[in-house]
Amino acid sequence: MYLKTIHLRQFRNYQDQKVNFNAAKTILVGNNAQGKSNLLEAVELLATLRSHRMARDRDLVQEGEAIAQIHATLERDTGTSDLCLTLRRQGRRSVALNGESLRRQMDFLGVLNAVQFSSLDLDLVRGGPEGRRHWLDTLLIQLEPVYAHILQQYHQVLRQRNAFFKKKLETLHTASLQSELALWDAQLATAGTRVIRRRDRAIQRLAPIATAWHASISGSTEILQVKYSPNIPLEHNNLEEVQAAFLTKIQQRSVAELHQGTTLVGPHRDEIELTINQTPARQYGSQGQQRTLVLALKLAELQLIEEVVGEPPILLLDDVLAELDPSRQNQLLDAIQDRFQTLITTTHLSSFDSQWLKSSQILAVNLGEISSPDELY
Repeated sequence: MYLKTIHLRQFRNYQDQKVNFNAAKTILVGNNAQGKSNLLEAVELLATLRSHRMARDRDLVQEGEAIAQIHATLERDTGTSDLCLTLRRQGRRSVALNGESLRRQMDFLGVLNAVQFSSLDLDLVRGGPEGRRHWLDTLLIQLEPVYAHILQQYHQVLRQRNAFFKKKLETLHTASLQSELALWDAQLATAGTRVIRRRDRAIQRLAPIATAWHASISGSTEILQVKYSPNIPLEHNNLEEVQAAFLTKIQQRSVAELHQGTTLVGPHRDEIELTINQTPARQYGSQGQQRTLVLALKLAELQLIEEVVGEPPILLLDDVLAELDPSRQNQLLDAIQDRFQTLITTTHLSSFDSQWLKSSQILAVNLGEISSPDELY
């Protein structure tokens, strides 16, 4: 797939900016806080309807404006698509495909596929489980767009069950309220099981690819294991068995849930375990080794999406070359070549060899304005 154009209106610090992409690799160069990452964020939103920076819609709309718009044209094996995402400071966002408004946002997903790799991704290893869940969910949305709906359903039931706890906590011993709680339990188990099974399936597919990439980058000196560790015992992936295990665990934690007034059971408490040579990666080795792990995960994402959708996704590299030593930089750049359309942000061009620079489109970003190569040189 190939992103031909993107047009940003009142998005972040862009007032009205159109970019035509004319090479497999585009390098966006400029000082910090000029808008380079904002452009990549716009592409990511078109792919996943999520922001890597977990921003709210009102944060994406330029100050003093009511709406922001991201418009793009994308070329795929099946033809050209026209995508438009409208974000509102107040009110719901809307999406359109080929000029037609879509009632379900889910139908917008899967048209454009992209993998984002930024310096924030180092928190995949060092940070808490929420970041790893967000990473896996974002990948799953691209592999299986219906997952966005499944995840939304689960979080809706979770919110309602927590609200029920807070409102009814003092009277939950009555039979009628116990009966109502049992209904919420059943809904949580049904929705949660759908999330768990898909997460498990995704990790089973991703893990061996990531392990192979990690062995390649590390010279086979280290063994990476990526393991899904759900909050619910997952001895089998059978629907009924997972639901039964879910309900059993709810019953086991019922006293603690009543005491704390919140849901303690379910995929919102899952973990994705990352180990190197059977040692938790958070506790293992240097920052360089942690960066190797994240690089392996990102290359595995690219490969898995390509296998599933049948076309290479777009790669978004947000200021990561500065975070990698020369050896890891070369591993990444060699893996990319011209196989993936790549948008790279950087503060200087010295990280790239002359061959890369010669084959890349170079754009300067300054205070929300993007200059063409002619204007740059």
